[in-house]
Amino acid sequence: MSSEPKIDPKTRFEGDRNIPPALQKLLEWDVKLTKQFVSFLMNFVPIRSLKTHCKFLEYSCHGIVWLAGWLAFCWMIDNSNLYQLQVNLFIGLIIDIIAVAIIKAATRRRRPAINDDPFCIGPDKFSFPSGHVSRCIFIVTTLTALDPVSYFLWPPLFAWAVSLCLSRLILFRHHILDVLGGVVLGIFEAVFLSIIWFDQESCIWIISWITDEKLSGAEYGV
Repeated sequence: MSSEPKIDPKTRFEGDRNIPPALQKLLEWDVKLTKQFVSFLMNFVPIRSLKTHCKFLEYSCHGIVWLAGWLAFCWMIDNSNLYQLQVNLFIGLIIDIIAVAIIKAATRRRRPAINDDPFCIGPDKFSFPSGHVSRCIFIVTTLTALDPVSYFLWPPLFAWAVSLCLSRLILFRHHILDVLGGVVLGIFEAVFLSIIWFDQESCIWIISWITDEKLSGAEYGV
């Protein structure tokens, strides 16, 4: 007997809202294709082994984990060469969380299976787009295009991104269109961040304010 979660073939939206027939057919096709694609993936041993690590991948790109972890990184690592990356990536993470919440609240597409993530609350209980995927694509794009890290780190970053996208399907957290939507959103967020990119001087001030440290040569007003 299959252990795969049962996927609602109607892919209804929260509140049973009426949706156009063309969109309904697209959603039904998405559900069917997702199930067939995941079944196909399970024929490959490396993918089946990936399934055992899916929960780790899920938490590796969780919004709360990244926000808390990146704030700690900004607080603990005092290196002026990293200030722009620290500040701009944090701003991008906030933008991602807000954008995903707004889109999910608007679309309200139900997830293909029950989500057992204890941190899944509010709009995040909905499916489109995948917040994990948008966040992952945004982070990888930032670290490889906007403020590139060493080329040595690029292969593991891309491997993480691909594995995370596949894990969202394997865990039946999302459909294929949800993942593709997350990819597009993540790229758009990176492009938007490149437009509003904070310069070094602004980042120094922000880091100083976050850490409540006095800049060399500066004075506090009394």
